[in-house]
Amino acid sequence: MRYFFLITIFSVVFGYEKDITFTVQPGKTDCFYQRVTPNEVIDIEYQVIDSTHGELDISFQLSDPVGRVIVADYKKPENAHRHTAAVEGDYRFCFDNTFSTFSSKTVFFDLLIMLENDENHDKDYDDDKEMELGNAADTYMMRVRDISESVTRVKDNVSAARRLQELHSAHEARDRNLAEDMCSRVMTWSLWQIVLMLLVGVTQVYFVKSLFEDGSTGFRKLIPSFSSH
Repeated sequence: MRYFFLITIFSVVFGYEKDITFTVQPGKTDCFYQRVTPNEVIDIEYQVIDSTHGELDISFQLSDPVGRVIVADYKKPENAHRHTAAVEGDYRFCFDNTFSTFSSKTVFFDLLIMLENDENHDKDYDDDKEMELGNAADTYMMRVRDISESVTRVKDNVSAARRLQELHSAHEARDRNLAEDMCSRVMTWSLWQIVLMLLVGVTQVYFVKSLFEDGSTGFRKLIPSFSSH
Protein backbone atom coordinates (compact mmCIF):
# COMPACT_ATOMS: atom_id res chain seq x y z
CA MET A 1 0.00 0.00 0.00
CA ARG A 2 1.32 3.41 -0.94
CA TYR A 3 0.62 6.51 1.11
CA PHE A 4 0.49 10.12 0.02
CA PHE A 5 0.36 13.00 2.48
CA LEU A 6 -1.52 16.20 1.66
CA ILE A 7 -0.11 19.44 3.06
CA THR A 8 -2.78 21.54 4.78
CA ILE A 9 -2.95 25.07 3.38
CA PHE A 10 -5.72 27.41 4.48
CA SER A 11 -6.66 30.30 2.24
CA VAL A 12 -8.06 33.67 3.16
CA VAL A 13 -11.58 32.26 2.86
CA PHE A 14 -10.96 29.74 5.66
CA GLY A 15 -11.04 26.77 3.31
CA TYR A 16 -8.81 24.24 1.66
CA GLU A 17 -9.37 22.79 -1.79
CA LYS A 18 -7.31 20.36 -3.81
CA ASP A 19 -7.91 18.35 -6.96
CA ILE A 20 -5.64 15.49 -7.98
CA THR A 21 -5.48 13.09 -10.92
CA PHE A 22 -3.50 9.92 -10.32
CA THR A 23 -3.25 6.28 -11.43
CA VAL A 24 -3.96 3.29 -9.19
CA GLN A 25 -2.07 0.20 -10.33
CA PRO A 26 -3.83 -3.20 -10.47
CA GLY A 27 -3.87 -4.99 -7.14
CA LYS A 28 -2.88 -1.80 -5.25
CA THR A 29 -4.47 0.70 -2.88
CA ASP A 30 -3.50 4.38 -2.82
CA CYS A 31 -4.31 6.46 0.27
CA PHE A 32 -4.28 10.20 0.93
CA TYR A 33 -4.25 11.91 4.32
CA GLN A 34 -5.67 15.31 5.23
CA ARG A 35 -5.67 16.93 8.66
CA VAL A 36 -9.11 18.17 9.68
CA THR A 37 -10.30 19.95 12.82
CA PRO A 38 -13.72 19.51 14.49
CA ASN A 39 -16.73 21.21 12.86
CA GLU A 40 -14.97 21.33 9.48
CA VAL A 41 -16.86 19.87 6.53
CA ILE A 42 -15.14 17.32 4.28
CA ASP A 43 -16.55 17.50 0.77
CA ILE A 44 -15.03 14.97 -1.64
CA GLU A 45 -16.03 13.96 -5.15
CA TYR A 46 -14.19 11.38 -7.25
CA GLN A 47 -14.45 9.89 -10.72
CA VAL A 48 -12.64 7.16 -12.67
CA ILE A 49 -11.68 8.76 -15.99
CA ASP A 50 -9.61 6.00 -17.61
CA SER A 51 -8.94 2.28 -17.40
CA THR A 52 -6.44 0.17 -19.33
CA HIS A 53 -8.80 -2.82 -19.35
CA GLY A 54 -12.31 -3.49 -18.17
CA GLU A 55 -14.76 -1.19 -16.43
CA LEU A 56 -14.29 2.34 -15.12
CA ASP A 57 -14.71 1.57 -11.41
CA ILE A 58 -12.85 1.90 -8.11
CA SER A 59 -13.49 1.15 -4.45
CA PHE A 60 -13.33 4.08 -2.03
CA GLN A 61 -13.07 4.35 1.74
CA LEU A 62 -13.02 7.34 4.09
CA SER A 63 -11.76 6.76 7.65
CA ASP A 64 -11.42 9.06 10.66
CA PRO A 65 -8.18 9.47 12.70
CA VAL A 66 -9.07 6.59 15.04
CA GLY A 67 -9.59 4.18 12.15
CA ARG A 68 -13.39 4.07 12.00
CA VAL A 69 -14.77 3.76 8.48
CA ILE A 70 -17.09 6.66 7.68
CA VAL A 71 -17.83 5.95 4.01
CA ALA A 72 -17.23 2.81 1.94
CA ASP A 73 -17.94 2.43 -1.81
CA TYR A 74 -17.34 -0.77 -3.76
CA LYS A 75 -16.54 -0.69 -7.49
CA LYS A 76 -18.20 2.60 -8.42
CA PRO A 77 -17.31 4.83 -11.40
CA GLU A 78 -17.97 8.04 -9.47
CA ASN A 79 -19.50 9.37 -6.26
CA ALA A 80 -19.57 12.36 -3.90
CA HIS A 81 -19.59 12.46 -0.11
CA ARG A 82 -19.89 15.14 2.60
CA HIS A 83 -18.99 14.62 6.24
CA THR A 84 -18.70 16.98 9.21
CA ALA A 85 -15.61 16.13 11.25
CA ALA A 86 -16.12 15.39 14.94
CA VAL A 87 -12.55 14.33 15.73
CA GLU A 88 -9.37 16.27 15.06
CA GLY A 89 -6.62 14.48 13.20
CA ASP A 90 -5.59 12.98 9.87
CA TYR A 91 -8.51 11.63 7.88
CA ARG A 92 -7.69 8.90 5.37
CA PHE A 93 -9.01 8.70 1.79
CA CYS A 94 -8.24 5.34 0.15
CA PHE A 95 -8.82 4.26 -3.46
CA ASP A 96 -8.77 0.47 -3.74
CA ASN A 97 -7.99 -1.34 -7.00
CA THR A 98 -7.10 -4.71 -5.49
CA PHE A 99 -10.01 -6.40 -7.28
CA SER A 100 -8.33 -5.71 -10.66
CA THR A 101 -5.65 -8.08 -11.93
CA PHE A 102 -4.53 -6.29 -15.10
CA SER A 103 -6.42 -2.99 -15.25
CA SER A 104 -4.91 0.21 -13.86
CA LYS A 105 -7.35 3.05 -13.10
CA THR A 106 -6.88 6.79 -13.57
CA VAL A 107 -8.84 8.62 -10.88
CA PHE A 108 -9.70 12.30 -10.51
CA PHE A 109 -10.88 13.59 -7.14
CA ASP A 110 -11.70 17.01 -5.74
CA LEU A 111 -11.36 17.63 -1.99
CA LEU A 112 -12.84 20.66 -0.23
CA ILE A 113 -12.37 21.38 3.48
CA MET A 114 -14.38 24.27 4.90
CA LEU A 115 -15.88 25.44 8.17
CA GLU A 116 -19.43 24.30 8.82
CA ASN A 117 -20.60 27.88 9.38
CA ASP A 118 -18.10 29.61 7.17
CA GLU A 119 -20.48 32.42 6.32
CA ASN A 120 -20.57 33.55 9.96
CA HIS A 121 -16.83 34.18 9.96
CA ASP A 122 -17.08 36.59 7.08
CA LYS A 123 -19.03 39.18 9.08
CA ASP A 124 -16.88 42.16 9.95
CA TYR A 125 -19.61 43.81 12.04
CA ASP A 126 -22.03 42.82 14.81
CA ASP A 127 -25.49 43.95 15.79
CA ASP A 128 -24.45 45.29 19.22
CA LYS A 129 -22.01 47.78 17.72
CA GLU A 130 -24.63 48.76 15.17
CA MET A 131 -27.06 49.59 17.99
CA GLU A 132 -24.42 51.70 19.77
CA LEU A 133 -23.79 53.81 16.67
CA GLY A 134 -27.43 54.87 16.49
CA ASN A 135 -29.57 55.83 13.56
CA ALA A 136 -26.90 58.06 12.03
CA ALA A 137 -24.85 55.03 11.09
CA ASP A 138 -27.72 52.96 9.68
CA THR A 139 -26.88 53.79 6.09
CA TYR A 140 -23.20 53.00 6.60
CA MET A 141 -23.91 49.67 8.31
CA MET A 142 -26.38 48.68 5.62
CA ARG A 143 -23.76 49.37 2.99
CA VAL A 144 -21.21 47.32 4.89
CA ARG A 145 -23.72 44.50 5.20
CA ASP A 146 -24.57 44.65 1.50
CA ILE A 147 -20.91 44.68 0.51
CA SER A 148 -20.12 41.77 2.83
CA GLU A 149 -23.04 39.72 1.51
CA SER A 150 -22.10 40.50 -2.09
CA VAL A 151 -18.48 39.48 -1.53
CA THR A 152 -19.62 36.25 0.13
CA ARG A 153 -21.96 35.44 -2.75
CA VAL A 154 -19.25 36.16 -5.31
CA LYS A 155 -16.78 33.97 -3.41
CA ASP A 156 -19.27 31.08 -3.21
CA ASN A 157 -20.27 31.41 -6.86
CA VAL A 158 -16.67 31.53 -8.07
CA SER A 159 -15.77 28.50 -5.97
CA ALA A 160 -18.80 26.58 -7.24
CA ALA A 161 -18.07 27.55 -10.85
CA ARG A 162 -14.45 26.45 -10.56
CA ARG A 163 -15.44 23.08 -9.09
CA LEU A 164 -18.02 22.55 -11.83
CA GLN A 165 -15.41 23.35 -14.48
CA GLU A 166 -13.01 20.84 -12.94
CA LEU A 167 -15.72 18.17 -12.84
CA HIS A 168 -16.73 18.90 -16.44
CA SER A 169 -13.06 18.60 -17.38
CA ALA A 170 -12.90 15.21 -15.68
CA HIS A 171 -16.04 14.07 -17.51
CA GLU A 172 -14.56 15.29 -20.79
CA ALA A 173 -11.31 13.41 -20.13
CA ARG A 174 -13.24 10.21 -19.36
CA ASP A 175 -15.36 10.50 -22.51
CA ARG A 176 -12.30 11.29 -24.62
CA ASN A 177 -10.45 8.26 -23.26
CA LEU A 178 -13.44 6.03 -23.99
CA ALA A 179 -13.73 7.41 -27.54
CA GLU A 180 -10.00 6.97 -28.20
CA ASP A 181 -10.07 3.42 -26.84
CA MET A 182 -13.07 2.51 -28.99
CA CYS A 183 -11.46 4.10 -32.05
CA SER A 184 -8.28 2.14 -31.42
CA ARG A 185 -10.24 -1.12 -31.17
CA VAL A 186 -12.17 -0.41 -34.37
CA MET A 187 -8.97 0.45 -36.25
CA THR A 188 -7.17 -2.65 -35.00
CA TRP A 189 -10.09 -4.94 -35.87
CA SER A 190 -10.46 -3.33 -39.31
CA LEU A 191 -6.74 -3.74 -40.10
CA TRP A 192 -6.87 -7.41 -39.14
CA GLN A 193 -9.92 -7.92 -41.37
CA ILE A 194 -8.18 -6.21 -44.30
CA VAL A 195 -5.06 -8.35 -43.83
CA LEU A 196 -7.18 -11.52 -43.63
CA MET A 197 -9.15 -10.57 -46.77
CA LEU A 198 -5.94 -9.87 -48.71
CA LEU A 199 -4.42 -13.15 -47.56
CA VAL A 200 -7.52 -15.13 -48.57
CA GLY A 201 -7.70 -13.32 -51.92
CA VAL A 202 -4.04 -13.95 -52.76
CA THR A 203 -4.35 -17.60 -51.74
CA GLN A 204 -7.44 -18.12 -53.90
CA VAL A 205 -5.80 -16.48 -56.93
CA TYR A 206 -2.71 -18.63 -56.51
CA PHE A 207 -4.69 -21.88 -56.23
CA VAL A 208 -6.95 -21.10 -59.21
CA LYS A 209 -3.97 -20.02 -61.32
CA SER A 210 -2.05 -23.18 -60.49
CA LEU A 211 -4.92 -25.32 -61.83
CA PHE A 212 -4.45 -23.95 -65.35
CA GLU A 213 -0.65 -23.84 -65.51
CA ASP A 214 1.09 -26.58 -67.52
CA GLY A 215 3.54 -28.60 -65.52
CA SER A 216 2.46 -27.11 -62.20
CA THR A 217 2.67 -29.71 -59.48
CA GLY A 218 2.39 -27.63 -56.34
CA PHE A 219 -1.35 -27.52 -56.15
CA ARG A 220 -2.06 -30.70 -58.17
CA LYS A 221 -0.53 -32.79 -55.42
CA LEU A 222 -3.22 -31.55 -53.04
CA ILE A 223 -6.15 -32.76 -55.18
CA PRO A 224 -6.64 -35.90 -57.25
CA SER A 225 -6.14 -35.60 -61.04
CA PHE A 226 -9.15 -35.87 -63.28
CA SER A 227 -8.89 -38.85 -65.61
CA SER A 228 -9.80 -38.25 -69.21
CA HIS A 229 -12.23 -40.59 -70.95
